[in-house]
Amino acid sequence: MATNLDYYAVLEVSRDADGTEIKKAYRRLAMKYHPDRNPGDAEAETRFKEINEAYDVLKDDQKRAAYDRFGHAAFEGGGPGAGPGGFDFGGGGLGDIFEQMFGDMMGGRRGGRRAGADLQVQVSITFAEAFSGVKKQITVPTRVTCESCDGTGSADKDQPPEVCPSCHGAGKVRAQQGFFFVERPCPTCHGSGRLIRNPCKVCHGTGTVEKNRTLEVAIPAGVEDGTRIRLSGEGEAGGAGVTPGDLYVHISVEPHPLFQRDGANIYCRVPVRMTQAALGTEIEVPVVDGSRTKVKIPAGTQTGENFRLRGKGFSVLRSSARGDMYIQVVVETPRHLTRRQRELLEEFEADGGGHDKGSPESTGFFSKVKDFFEGKL
Repeated sequence: MATNLDYYAVLEVSRDADGTEIKKAYRRLAMKYHPDRNPGDAEAETRFKEINEAYDVLKDDQKRAAYDRFGHAAFEGGGPGAGPGGFDFGGGGLGDIFEQMFGDMMGGRRGGRRAGADLQVQVSITFAEAFSGVKKQITVPTRVTCESCDGTGSADKDQPPEVCPSCHGAGKVRAQQGFFFVERPCPTCHGSGRLIRNPCKVCHGTGTVEKNRTLEVAIPAGVEDGTRIRLSGEGEAGGAGVTPGDLYVHISVEPHPLFQRDGANIYCRVPVRMTQAALGTEIEVPVVDGSRTKVKIPAGTQTGENFRLRGKGFSVLRSSARGDMYIQVVVETPRHLTRRQRELLEEFEADGGGHDKGSPESTGFFSKVKDFFEGKL
Protein backbone atom coordinates (compact mmCIF):
# COMPACT_ATOMS: atom_id res chain seq x y z
CA MET A 1 0.00 0.00 0.00
CA ALA A 2 1.51 3.28 -1.13
CA THR A 3 1.79 5.76 1.72
CA ASN A 4 2.13 8.93 -0.34
CA LEU A 5 -1.28 8.81 -2.02
CA ASP A 6 -4.15 11.15 -1.28
CA TYR A 7 -7.05 8.80 -1.93
CA TYR A 8 -9.47 11.66 -2.55
CA ALA A 9 -7.10 13.23 -5.08
CA VAL A 10 -6.60 9.84 -6.74
CA LEU A 11 -10.37 9.50 -7.32
CA GLU A 12 -10.67 13.24 -8.10
CA VAL A 13 -13.40 13.83 -5.50
CA SER A 14 -13.73 16.20 -2.55
CA ARG A 15 -13.28 15.00 1.02
CA ASP A 16 -17.00 15.41 1.70
CA ALA A 17 -18.09 13.40 -1.35
CA ASP A 18 -20.79 10.83 -0.64
CA GLY A 19 -20.72 7.14 -1.57
CA THR A 20 -22.50 7.66 -4.87
CA GLU A 21 -20.01 10.31 -6.03
CA ILE A 22 -17.09 8.07 -5.06
CA LYS A 23 -18.54 5.10 -6.95
CA LYS A 24 -19.17 7.19 -10.08
CA ALA A 25 -15.64 8.60 -9.97
CA TYR A 26 -14.16 5.12 -9.55
CA ARG A 27 -16.08 3.66 -12.50
CA ARG A 28 -15.12 6.56 -14.75
CA LEU A 29 -11.41 6.42 -13.89
CA ALA A 30 -11.20 2.62 -13.81
CA MET A 31 -12.66 2.49 -17.33
CA LYS A 32 -10.27 5.19 -18.51
CA TYR A 33 -7.10 3.55 -17.14
CA HIS A 34 -8.04 -0.14 -17.43
CA PRO A 35 -5.09 -2.17 -18.81
CA ASP A 36 -7.27 -3.61 -21.59
CA ARG A 37 -7.77 -0.06 -22.90
CA ASN A 38 -4.11 0.87 -22.43
CA PRO A 39 -2.05 -2.17 -23.50
CA GLY A 40 1.63 -1.80 -22.75
CA ASP A 41 1.14 1.51 -20.90
CA ALA A 42 2.96 1.09 -17.56
CA GLU A 43 1.83 4.50 -16.30
CA ALA A 44 -1.84 3.65 -16.93
CA GLU A 45 -1.38 0.31 -15.16
CA THR A 46 0.08 2.05 -12.10
CA ARG A 47 -2.73 4.60 -12.13
CA PHE A 48 -5.29 1.77 -12.34
CA LYS A 49 -3.80 0.09 -9.26
CA GLU A 50 -3.85 3.39 -7.33
CA ILE A 51 -7.50 3.94 -8.26
CA ASN A 52 -8.46 0.48 -6.99
CA GLU A 53 -6.45 0.98 -3.80
CA ALA A 54 -8.17 4.31 -3.10
CA TYR A 55 -11.63 2.94 -3.86
CA ASP A 56 -11.10 -0.10 -1.63
CA VAL A 57 -10.68 2.27 1.35
CA LEU A 58 -13.16 5.06 0.54
CA LYS A 59 -16.06 2.75 -0.38
CA ASP A 60 -16.04 1.26 3.14
CA ASP A 61 -17.45 3.63 5.79
CA GLN A 62 -15.27 2.30 8.62
CA LYS A 63 -12.06 2.22 6.57
CA ARG A 64 -12.82 5.72 5.28
CA ALA A 65 -13.44 7.05 8.79
CA ALA A 66 -10.14 5.55 9.96
CA TYR A 67 -8.30 7.00 6.96
CA ASP A 68 -9.82 10.47 7.52
CA ARG A 69 -8.66 10.45 11.12
CA PHE A 70 -5.33 8.61 11.00
CA GLY A 71 -4.29 8.69 7.34
CA HIS A 72 -2.26 5.75 6.07
CA ALA A 73 -1.19 4.93 9.63
CA ALA A 74 -4.61 3.32 10.03
CA PHE A 75 -3.55 0.52 7.68
CA GLU A 76 0.06 -0.05 8.70
CA GLY A 77 0.64 -3.32 10.55
CA GLY A 78 3.28 -2.85 13.19
CA GLY A 79 3.37 -6.20 14.94
CA PRO A 80 3.24 -9.94 14.47
CA GLY A 81 -0.54 -9.86 14.17
CA ALA A 82 -0.44 -7.93 10.89
CA GLY A 83 -2.42 -9.70 8.21
CA PRO A 84 -2.44 -9.31 4.44
CA GLY A 85 -2.64 -5.71 3.24
CA GLY A 86 -1.20 -4.37 6.48
CA PHE A 87 -4.35 -4.76 8.62
CA ASP A 88 -3.43 -5.51 12.20
CA PHE A 89 -6.10 -7.00 14.46
CA GLY A 90 -3.63 -8.01 17.15
CA GLY A 91 -2.74 -4.64 18.66
CA GLY A 92 -1.87 -1.10 17.68
CA GLY A 93 -3.57 -1.41 14.28
CA LEU A 94 -6.99 -0.98 12.72
CA GLY A 95 -8.79 -2.93 15.43
CA ASP A 96 -7.55 -0.56 18.13
CA ILE A 97 -8.25 2.45 15.94
CA PHE A 98 -11.87 1.40 15.45
CA GLU A 99 -12.17 0.80 19.17
CA GLN A 100 -10.92 4.35 19.85
CA MET A 101 -13.31 5.82 17.32
CA PHE A 102 -16.47 3.82 17.99
CA GLY A 103 -15.92 2.47 21.49
CA ASP A 104 -17.89 5.31 23.06
CA MET A 105 -21.05 4.03 21.47
CA MET A 106 -20.41 0.33 22.06
CA GLY A 107 -19.07 0.23 25.60
CA GLY A 108 -15.89 -1.80 26.15
CA ARG A 109 -12.62 0.05 26.68
CA ARG A 110 -11.62 3.67 27.01
CA GLY A 111 -7.99 4.61 27.13
CA GLY A 112 -7.07 0.96 27.74
CA ARG A 113 -9.58 0.54 30.59
CA ARG A 114 -12.79 -1.46 30.65
CA ALA A 115 -15.93 0.63 30.72
CA GLY A 116 -19.60 0.07 31.40
CA ALA A 117 -22.06 0.09 28.52
CA ASP A 118 -23.15 3.38 27.00
CA LEU A 119 -26.86 4.23 27.05
CA GLN A 120 -29.02 6.18 24.64
CA VAL A 121 -32.31 7.97 25.26
CA GLN A 122 -34.63 10.05 23.04
CA VAL A 123 -36.00 13.36 24.35
CA SER A 124 -38.69 15.31 22.49
CA ILE A 125 -38.93 19.08 22.97
CA THR A 126 -41.13 21.78 21.49
CA PHE A 127 -40.02 24.36 18.92
CA ALA A 128 -40.27 27.06 21.61
CA GLU A 129 -38.14 25.01 24.03
CA ALA A 130 -35.47 24.60 21.35
CA PHE A 131 -35.53 28.38 20.90
CA SER A 132 -35.18 29.30 24.57
CA GLY A 133 -33.43 26.23 26.03
CA VAL A 134 -34.95 23.96 28.66
CA LYS A 135 -34.14 21.52 31.45
CA LYS A 136 -35.74 18.10 31.16
CA GLN A 137 -36.12 15.34 33.71
CA ILE A 138 -35.44 11.93 32.17
CA THR A 139 -35.75 8.45 33.65
CA VAL A 140 -33.18 5.97 32.43
CA PRO A 141 -33.29 2.21 33.08
CA THR A 142 -29.69 1.31 33.79
CA ARG A 143 -27.32 -0.66 35.96
CA VAL A 144 -25.86 0.98 39.06
CA THR A 145 -23.27 -0.08 41.59
CA CYS A 146 -24.56 -2.75 43.97
CA GLU A 147 -24.80 -1.27 47.46
CA SER A 148 -24.67 -4.68 49.15
CA CYS A 149 -21.12 -5.42 47.99
CA ASP A 150 -20.03 -1.87 47.11
CA GLY A 151 -19.63 -2.98 43.53
CA THR A 152 -17.01 -5.64 44.26
CA GLY A 153 -19.33 -8.53 43.39
CA SER A 154 -18.08 -10.44 46.43
CA ALA A 155 -20.30 -11.33 49.39
CA ASP A 156 -17.21 -11.21 51.63
CA LYS A 157 -15.85 -7.67 51.66
CA ASP A 158 -12.68 -8.93 53.32
CA GLN A 159 -12.02 -11.17 50.34
CA PRO A 160 -12.00 -8.94 47.23
CA PRO A 161 -12.05 -10.43 43.72
CA GLU A 162 -8.82 -11.93 42.45
CA VAL A 163 -7.15 -11.11 39.15
CA CYS A 164 -7.97 -13.84 36.64
CA PRO A 165 -4.85 -15.99 36.16
CA SER A 166 -5.80 -16.91 32.58
CA CYS A 167 -6.10 -13.40 31.07
CA HIS A 168 -4.23 -11.49 33.82
CA GLY A 169 -7.16 -9.12 34.22
CA ALA A 170 -7.54 -8.27 30.53
CA GLY A 171 -10.87 -10.04 30.22
CA LYS A 172 -9.93 -11.56 26.88
CA VAL A 173 -7.47 -14.01 25.42
CA ARG A 174 -5.77 -14.00 22.04
CA ALA A 175 -5.33 -16.95 19.71
CA GLN A 176 -3.59 -17.12 16.34
CA GLN A 177 -5.48 -18.35 13.29
CA GLY A 178 -3.29 -18.33 10.22
CA PHE A 179 -2.17 -14.77 9.58
CA PHE A 180 -4.56 -13.27 12.14
CA PHE A 181 -4.79 -12.98 15.88
CA VAL A 182 -8.37 -13.40 17.12
CA GLU A 183 -9.47 -12.12 20.52
CA ARG A 184 -12.22 -13.81 22.51
CA PRO A 185 -13.69 -13.28 25.98
CA CYS A 186 -11.68 -15.15 28.58
CA PRO A 187 -13.45 -18.50 29.26
CA THR A 188 -12.24 -18.53 32.88
CA CYS A 189 -13.64 -15.18 34.03
CA HIS A 190 -16.16 -14.73 31.18
CA GLY A 191 -14.63 -11.40 30.21
CA SER A 192 -14.65 -9.74 33.64
CA GLY A 193 -10.90 -10.06 34.23
CA ARG A 194 -11.43 -11.24 37.83
CA LEU A 195 -12.49 -14.26 39.83
CA ILE A 196 -14.93 -14.12 42.74
CA ARG A 197 -14.89 -17.04 45.18
CA ASN A 198 -18.06 -16.06 47.06
CA PRO A 199 -20.40 -14.04 44.78
CA CYS A 200 -22.73 -11.41 46.22
CA LYS A 201 -26.28 -12.75 46.67
CA VAL A 202 -27.82 -9.48 45.44
CA CYS A 203 -25.92 -8.85 42.22
CA HIS A 204 -24.71 -12.45 41.71
CA GLY A 205 -21.12 -11.32 41.39
CA THR A 206 -21.60 -8.67 38.70
CA GLY A 207 -21.15 -5.72 41.07
CA THR A 208 -24.15 -3.94 39.53
CA VAL A 209 -27.95 -4.09 39.78
CA GLU A 210 -30.75 -2.85 37.53
CA LYS A 211 -32.38 0.39 38.60
CA ASN A 212 -34.21 3.39 37.13
CA ARG A 213 -32.28 6.64 37.47
CA THR A 214 -33.73 10.13 37.13
CA LEU A 215 -31.46 12.79 35.67
CA GLU A 216 -31.85 16.42 34.69
CA VAL A 217 -30.58 17.34 31.24
CA ALA A 218 -29.85 20.98 30.38
CA ILE A 219 -30.72 21.47 26.70
CA PRO A 220 -29.15 24.70 25.41
CA ALA A 221 -30.98 27.38 23.42
CA GLY A 222 -30.56 26.93 19.67
CA VAL A 223 -30.37 23.12 19.72
CA GLU A 224 -31.38 21.51 16.43
CA ASP A 225 -33.41 18.41 15.67
CA GLY A 226 -31.12 15.36 15.76
CA THR A 227 -28.56 16.90 18.12
CA ARG A 228 -26.84 14.42 20.45
CA ILE A 229 -25.80 15.45 23.95
CA ARG A 230 -23.24 13.33 25.78
CA LEU A 231 -23.37 12.98 29.57
CA SER A 232 -20.03 11.51 30.53
CA GLY A 233 -20.10 8.77 33.17
CA GLU A 234 -23.91 8.63 33.32
CA GLY A 235 -24.21 5.31 31.49
CA GLU A 236 -24.17 1.85 33.03
CA ALA A 237 -21.88 1.10 35.93
CA GLY A 238 -19.36 -1.60 35.15
CA GLY A 239 -18.56 -2.80 38.67
CA ALA A 240 -15.48 -2.33 40.80
CA GLY A 241 -12.54 -0.75 39.01
CA VAL A 242 -14.52 -0.23 35.82
CA THR A 243 -15.26 3.19 34.36
CA PRO A 244 -19.00 3.90 33.97
CA GLY A 245 -20.33 4.27 30.44
CA ASP A 246 -21.77 7.45 28.99
CA LEU A 247 -25.36 8.52 28.36
CA TYR A 248 -26.25 9.92 24.95
CA VAL A 249 -29.38 12.09 24.78
CA HIS A 250 -30.81 12.41 21.27
CA ILE A 251 -32.92 15.53 20.82
CA SER A 252 -36.07 15.53 18.70
CA VAL A 253 -37.65 18.96 18.02
CA GLU A 254 -41.39 18.99 17.29
CA PRO A 255 -42.50 20.96 14.20
CA HIS A 256 -44.30 24.28 14.66
CA PRO A 257 -47.60 25.19 12.91
CA LEU A 258 -46.37 28.70 11.99
CA PHE A 259 -42.59 28.64 11.81
CA GLN A 260 -40.04 26.65 9.83
CA ARG A 261 -36.35 26.55 10.63
CA ASP A 262 -33.18 26.50 8.55
CA GLY A 263 -30.15 26.50 10.83
CA ALA A 264 -30.41 29.61 13.01
CA ASN A 265 -32.92 31.32 10.71
CA ILE A 266 -36.71 31.16 11.06
CA TYR A 267 -39.20 31.45 8.21
CA CYS A 268 -42.87 32.39 8.52
CA ARG A 269 -45.15 32.09 5.49
CA VAL A 270 -47.71 34.93 5.58
CA PRO A 271 -50.61 35.11 3.09
CA VAL A 272 -51.77 38.63 2.09
CA ARG A 273 -54.77 39.61 -0.02
CA MET A 274 -54.24 40.63 -3.61
CA THR A 275 -55.44 44.16 -2.88
CA GLN A 276 -53.07 44.48 0.10
CA ALA A 277 -50.13 43.39 -2.04
CA ALA A 278 -51.12 45.78 -4.83
CA LEU A 279 -51.83 48.83 -2.67
CA GLY A 280 -49.36 48.18 0.16
CA THR A 281 -50.24 47.55 3.78
CA GLU A 282 -48.86 46.92 7.26
CA ILE A 283 -49.30 43.50 8.87
CA GLU A 284 -48.70 42.21 12.39
CA VAL A 285 -46.76 38.95 12.63
CA PRO A 286 -45.85 36.69 15.57
CA VAL A 287 -42.28 36.17 16.75
CA VAL A 288 -41.12 32.82 18.16
CA ASP A 289 -40.29 34.38 21.55
CA GLY A 290 -44.02 35.09 22.03
CA SER A 291 -43.93 38.76 21.07
CA ARG A 292 -45.35 40.37 17.94
CA THR A 293 -44.05 42.93 15.47
CA LYS A 294 -45.32 44.94 12.50
CA VAL A 295 -44.00 44.60 8.97
CA LYS A 296 -44.64 47.07 6.15
CA ILE A 297 -45.62 45.46 2.86
CA PRO A 298 -44.90 47.94 0.04
CA ALA A 299 -47.25 48.37 -2.91
CA GLY A 300 -46.61 45.89 -5.71
CA THR A 301 -45.24 43.11 -3.48
CA GLN A 302 -45.11 39.75 -5.26
CA THR A 303 -45.45 36.18 -4.01
CA GLY A 304 -42.12 34.85 -2.75
CA GLU A 305 -40.69 38.16 -1.59
CA ASN A 306 -39.00 38.00 1.83
CA PHE A 307 -38.85 40.62 4.56
CA ARG A 308 -36.01 40.22 7.04
CA LEU A 309 -36.25 40.78 10.79
CA ARG A 310 -32.69 40.88 12.09
CA GLY A 311 -31.82 39.00 15.25
CA LYS A 312 -35.26 37.39 15.59
CA GLY A 313 -34.02 33.88 14.81
CA PHE A 314 -32.45 31.12 16.92
CA SER A 315 -29.32 31.42 18.99
CA VAL A 316 -26.22 29.90 17.42
CA LEU A 317 -24.81 27.17 19.69
CA ARG A 318 -21.57 28.09 21.44
CA SER A 319 -21.88 31.65 20.13
CA SER A 320 -23.53 34.96 21.01
CA ALA A 321 -24.79 35.29 17.44
CA ARG A 322 -28.48 35.14 16.54
CA GLY A 323 -30.17 34.16 13.31
CA ASP A 324 -32.82 36.19 11.52
CA MET A 325 -36.52 35.77 10.88
CA TYR A 326 -37.89 35.99 7.34
CA ILE A 327 -41.50 36.84 6.46
CA GLN A 328 -42.32 35.06 3.21
CA VAL A 329 -45.21 36.74 1.41
CA VAL A 330 -47.82 34.68 -0.48
CA VAL A 331 -50.26 36.79 -2.49
CA GLU A 332 -53.70 35.20 -2.27
CA THR A 333 -56.09 35.40 -5.22
CA PRO A 334 -59.70 35.97 -4.09
CA ARG A 335 -62.36 33.30 -4.60
CA HIS A 336 -66.18 33.43 -4.65
CA LEU A 337 -66.39 37.04 -5.88
CA THR A 338 -69.57 39.06 -5.45
CA ARG A 339 -71.15 40.59 -8.54
CA ARG A 340 -69.81 44.04 -7.63
CA GLN A 341 -66.29 42.70 -7.03
CA ARG A 342 -66.31 40.96 -10.40
CA GLU A 343 -67.49 44.17 -12.11
CA LEU A 344 -64.68 46.14 -10.51
CA LEU A 345 -62.06 43.60 -11.58
CA GLU A 346 -63.47 43.53 -15.11
CA GLU A 347 -63.23 47.32 -15.22
CA PHE A 348 -59.65 47.07 -13.99
CA GLU A 349 -58.79 44.51 -16.71
CA ALA A 350 -60.54 46.57 -19.39
CA ASP A 351 -58.56 49.61 -18.32
CA GLY A 352 -55.30 47.81 -19.00
CA GLY A 353 -55.19 45.47 -16.04
CA GLY A 354 -51.72 46.60 -15.09
CA HIS A 355 -50.22 45.36 -18.38
CA ASP A 356 -46.73 46.37 -19.49
CA LYS A 357 -45.41 48.58 -16.69
CA GLY A 358 -47.81 47.23 -14.08
CA SER A 359 -47.13 43.53 -14.75
CA PRO A 360 -43.60 43.36 -16.23
CA GLU A 361 -43.10 39.63 -15.54
CA SER A 362 -46.31 38.63 -17.28
CA THR A 363 -45.63 40.94 -20.22
CA GLY A 364 -42.06 39.71 -20.55
CA PHE A 365 -43.05 36.04 -20.40
CA PHE A 366 -45.72 36.22 -23.10
CA SER A 367 -43.41 38.30 -25.26
CA LYS A 368 -40.90 35.44 -25.14
CA VAL A 369 -43.70 32.95 -25.91
CA LYS A 370 -44.52 34.94 -29.03
CA ASP A 371 -40.86 34.97 -30.08
CA PHE A 372 -40.72 31.21 -29.51
CA PHE A 373 -43.62 30.46 -31.84
CA GLU A 374 -42.16 32.83 -34.44
CA GLY A 375 -38.90 30.90 -34.32
CA LYS A 376 -36.89 33.71 -32.76
CA LEU A 377 -35.93 31.69 -29.68
